[in-house]
Amino acid sequence: MFVRRIAVVGTGYVGLTTGACLASLGHRVVCADVDERKIERLSRGEVDILEPRLAELVAEGLASGRLSFVLGASAAVADAEVVFLCVPTPMGVGGIADLAAVESVVDETRDLLPSGCVIVNKSTVPVGTAVRTAELLRRDDVAVVSNPEFLREGSAVHDFLNPDRIVVGCDQQDAAERVAALYARLGAPTVLTDAASAEMVKYAANCFLAMKLSYVNAVAELCERLGANITDVTEGMGYDKRIGQAFLNPGPGWGGSCLPKDTHAMLQVADAADFEFRLLRATIDTNERQRQRMVEKVRLAVTGKRGGSLSHVRLGLLGLTFKAGTDDLRDSPSLAVAAMLKQAGAELVGYDPALSGGTDLGSVSVVDDPYQMAKDVDALIVLTEWPDFRSLDWPRLAETVRQPVVVDTRNILDPDVIRRAGFTCTSLGRR
Repeated sequence: MFVRRIAVVGTGYVGLTTGACLASLGHRVVCADVDERKIERLSRGEVDILEPRLAELVAEGLASGRLSFVLGASAAVADAEVVFLCVPTPMGVGGIADLAAVESVVDETRDLLPSGCVIVNKSTVPVGTAVRTAELLRRDDVAVVSNPEFLREGSAVHDFLNPDRIVVGCDQQDAAERVAALYARLGAPTVLTDAASAEMVKYAANCFLAMKLSYVNAVAELCERLGANITDVTEGMGYDKRIGQAFLNPGPGWGGSCLPKDTHAMLQVADAADFEFRLLRATIDTNERQRQRMVEKVRLAVTGKRGGSLSHVRLGLLGLTFKAGTDDLRDSPSLAVAAMLKQAGAELVGYDPALSGGTDLGSVSVVDDPYQMAKDVDALIVLTEWPDFRSLDWPRLAETVRQPVVVDTRNILDPDVIRRAGFTCTSLGRR
């Protein structure tokens, strides 16, 4: 394998994982960021992101000399053969992705890029961004490639080193092959295509996953009305190889840093193409409704009636991050439900294994101990699927709470165990 000199601009989840993993594959990688304090910490091997194996890979890369960190993109690209853009592309006005950070890096590095190097859009960007990047560069001797990431928070390193596929898009075959060769040791299926198709793959994949989650949440509600069991239903569905087991777990709605912004961005792309994407719009609407449905479940479980008042009711929230295995709170469905409960008048105290007590979340008072959280609450609400919650001392919790009520919005608890501990238990898609 040829060792490449690589620059990675941005050290968030995608950038730091990309840099550390490429260094572990033998390449020489320089990671850049605009945050001076972050660069200093990373240069000492201090990783603030909660991501399995990431800190170890950074330490190994630093020790081997294959990984380094610098302040600013300009300092990273001078002798780079490949430059990965891993900067934020947040949801902008109207839902379209904000490309200000991408354009800023291009402006900063335009005259510094070595002739023959390749710019790689790794961030999730709208269809047409590769063309736009090339226009901004105004460099015929620098190719622009789309190479979308498919990393799940909580398993990003594993996903990078064990990919389902590598997608590389560029109208210049040699540039696409150079980028694909960076991953040669991984032995993954590789899709070489044009830039627009590569950009579309990322949006199409994430929107499909969001649709699958909204679908199973809708089916769970129907199961409740018909007396069916969603766990058995999804097991029966999942054995169908055309459907699969993944993303068939009902919950309080989907969120995080990717699905919300990517679904809204896809809608904007569709609108711009004069296409009414009704299925995707229904997917988003179903997700919004699901969060409100969780609030109504809490009302019923706590007050015994639909529409019951939650004013001055004290609720204990188990889980606040958007998913287990991460400390990421961005667009967390747990916090969205919490905000609705707060608006309904409830007093909220929360516990999450990834958050320290005193974390400022505004509507939720965060504590370090689940048993402290449960003291004198009128109900416990499971909002994030941390497996730790299954092994809590539920009889002890039953003695601590004011009312022995549990609403499990993730279906991670064994209802029989919870009931034997003295709780009444409400879950999703079950009688």
